[in-house]
Amino acid sequence: MREQRCRILGIETSCDETAAAVVEDGHRLLSNVISSQVEIHRRFGGVVPEVASRRHVERITWIIQEALERAQVRQQDLSAVAVTQGPGLVGALLIGVAAAKALSFAQGIPLVGVHHIAGHIYASHLVKPLSFPVIALVVSGGHTELIYMSDHYRFERLGRTRDDAAGEAFDKVARVLDLPYPGGPQIEALAREGKPVIDFPRAWLEPDSLDFSFSGLKSAVINWLHNARQRSLDINRADLAASFQAAVQEVLVEKAIRAAKQKKVSHLVLAGGVSANKPLREALAKRCEREGIDLRVPPLELCTDNAAMIAAAGTYRFWEGERDGLNLNARPDLPLIL
Repeated sequence: MREQRCRILGIETSCDETAAAVVEDGHRLLSNVISSQVEIHRRFGGVVPEVASRRHVERITWIIQEALERAQVRQQDLSAVAVTQGPGLVGALLIGVAAAKALSFAQGIPLVGVHHIAGHIYASHLVKPLSFPVIALVVSGGHTELIYMSDHYRFERLGRTRDDAAGEAFDKVARVLDLPYPGGPQIEALAREGKPVIDFPRAWLEPDSLDFSFSGLKSAVINWLHNARQRSLDINRADLAASFQAAVQEVLVEKAIRAAKQKKVSHLVLAGGVSANKPLREALAKRCEREGIDLRVPPLELCTDNAAMIAAAGTYRFWEGERDGLNLNARPDLPLIL
């Protein structure tokens, strides 16, 4: 039975953001505090797991306290604490899980483990309630997946990446273009100055396949750049970035629409860090409008890793009576669907 007022504290430490948030009744955002480590990891060109874990240890306590203070909620007023159990960097995950278990034990409140991808999907729920059935296109640094949901926490995977995730491909292409980490925003900014004049390959895979593959595209970009440099040709980095981005965008949009048609659904959610990419948002919005599909995209602050999405997703596990014990452990390879 649902509580009259359900307040969930969410904790997220799967990678390089230390985050805590309080969400009421699964959709009302009371606070959302995020401490990013981008500046720390930029010098290394990517996330260093050991460094990320140490920063989480340093920040987790005061981030949780700040989230509670902004929400004007006391620890004893919480209905439960939800935490990212996986997937992610194991050392980073352990910090959040340990903090959540300590709070659960100290206050005698339920503990709920949440899948990171489920969290990204529920980010849109914080803006407008999800309408079922729905297709979710989840695009991030570690994941590119198409998920069908018939109801809350009822997941069916329709497609996934077979190699590099879209965000990973963005980071790797940015690196060969000597752009700083994180690569996605840098590629997007550079692409605005160019045109997609280079015909890079699109990996459609087998007919009707909803899987993704971006490794070949990444290699094609690297080879094109290598050959141009060997021949001492002028390289328009903006055109190259725009051409790469267009290739990724076309496959993502087409397969998302294909999935919606296959399942005969009229609601689509775009989620994950790469959903912050403006050209992708615009292209998918135009295509959805043409196809009569309702598109939900969270605001930019809810696209990247945050704890509000974990609290929102955790609320529905909590309402279904699902609880985790103090033996909850971080799982870097946690599957969304068992």
